[in-house]
Amino acid sequence: MNSDELQSSAAEELRLCASVPRRVQVCDDTGCRATGSQLVRQSLEDAAKARGANVRIEGTSCCGFCARGPIIISRPDDTIFAEVTVEQAPLIIGGEAPVATEATVSGSRPVTILPADLPFFARQTRIIMANAGEIDPQRIESYVAAGGYRALERALHEMTPQQVVDAIAQSGLRGRGGAGFPTGVKWGLVARTDSDQKFVVCNGDEGDPGAFMNRAVMEGDPHLVLEGMAIAGYAVGASQGYVYVRGEYPIAVERLRKAIHQAERQGFLGSRVFDTSFQFRIDIRIGAGAFVCGEETALIASIQGGRGAPHPRPPYPAQSGLWGKPTLINNVETLAAVSAIIDHGPEWYARLGTEKSKGTKVFALAGKITNTGLVEVPFGITLREVIYEIGGGIPDGHAFKAVQTGGPSGGCIPEQFLDMPIDYDSLARVGSIIGSGGMIVMDETSCMVDVARFYMDFCMSESCGKCIPCRAGTVQAYRILDRISRGNANLDDLARLESLCEYMQKASLCGLGQTAPNSVVSTLRYFRDEYLSHIVEHVCPAGVCDLSQTRPFMRSEGVS
Repeated sequence: MNSDELQSSAAEELRLCASVPRRVQVCDDTGCRATGSQLVRQSLEDAAKARGANVRIEGTSCCGFCARGPIIISRPDDTIFAEVTVEQAPLIIGGEAPVATEATVSGSRPVTILPADLPFFARQTRIIMANAGEIDPQRIESYVAAGGYRALERALHEMTPQQVVDAIAQSGLRGRGGAGFPTGVKWGLVARTDSDQKFVVCNGDEGDPGAFMNRAVMEGDPHLVLEGMAIAGYAVGASQGYVYVRGEYPIAVERLRKAIHQAERQGFLGSRVFDTSFQFRIDIRIGAGAFVCGEETALIASIQGGRGAPHPRPPYPAQSGLWGKPTLINNVETLAAVSAIIDHGPEWYARLGTEKSKGTKVFALAGKITNTGLVEVPFGITLREVIYEIGGGIPDGHAFKAVQTGGPSGGCIPEQFLDMPIDYDSLARVGSIIGSGGMIVMDETSCMVDVARFYMDFCMSESCGKCIPCRAGTVQAYRILDRISRGNANLDDLARLESLCEYMQKASLCGLGQTAPNSVVSTLRYFRDEYLSHIVEHVCPAGVCDLSQTRPFMRSEGVS
């Protein structure tokens, strides 16, 4: 496909949408499916057929308001219906729902309509999620009509590979997988390395508890990821890409496969992309759900068919990655930002965020918060704004206690830092990280000792076992935390725990072991009184831990 054909395809899709007086879009991601969206869609289709309504019913991507699913959006009036039931669906087809103030179907409740100025949506700045709730993720025509593949066409016809690398560097984009390494620097390293073969890998191995940002992007906007990979391939001189996605994401796998086939048929992937000499193919590799495979070298080992375990660096993947060839590895959200930067320019992107943290970040709000779901905000916004204005605050009248950012590798941030701006450096100063974007809120009913034990249990189970500091350290740390939570520990155990955490941070082979103690370190830093209460007074202030339990730790309790 050439530039004229791309524009023609987009115009045809827009004409087709305009030819239908009404479109009803049903969220078809994992979250809404879990609340019955597929049954609701069937009810909509049955009602439209029975009434002979000229309505086009289609699936759409996650709009982010996961707490209120199933979500239905009516076009062109842009009305958003939340928590729609099978019984309510006919009301939406009949146009009765917008005026429904009481149950109009026997046994049903009123249809919930979300206001257009709802802070959950109004306070966000969407780049990665710009198509959320707008396009049908299973139709490439829908993505093209929204401006899809325009950035790839521009890069190939108007820019040299070095100009693309420079644009990414000038934008200030940093890796969204956790470490926050400058993306342009990484691209430049791969581009400057001579080789007969180079690879681009999309790291979709999202495994943090409570995190689902990457899954939502792969499910809801797969072509956005593929376009970012193709632009990256052009920039660094790669001809082959791999999307590494965990097997627990079957919908993402299915849609990525479908999107790859669609893009190949249209000439956006494969040989002579956009009638140029550039060729780029993408394949999918499915992981077995090992958290450690989020680490670059472990991911590479897994793609090559080996055991997912890290190896010492250097050499770094940029010099020697897949099969010893230069390999660019970026996570889903990083690659999803690329097309917007090329389309709108690096200066536009760099104006968002802070001096050292540019652009936006997608967070998965979960835990003790009213509006669970996905939010995209510019760096520099405060935790208070995200939790109270966008997230709707703490439910049931409870008080905020802490927020865990960065998953198992992150830390717990107490109330005193709620007005702190969200950026890489600010979170690092208080003992946490941005991570991939998990944000789990806790109230006064949460025990911080129990929280630390939970995350250590996770790291213990997910350790690959290759290095002793992580393999044995996580087990010993969990044992001490378990004794504290049961009222069987003493102050010497607490000192031993702190020493063990320091050892793991300094001596572990990879990021999993090095950051596994972070939840313990941060909770000891800000909630040490809770540890002392468990040890000295044999009391759990939150009432979570049963300190009457005295049975010993058993290896079957989470240690393999």
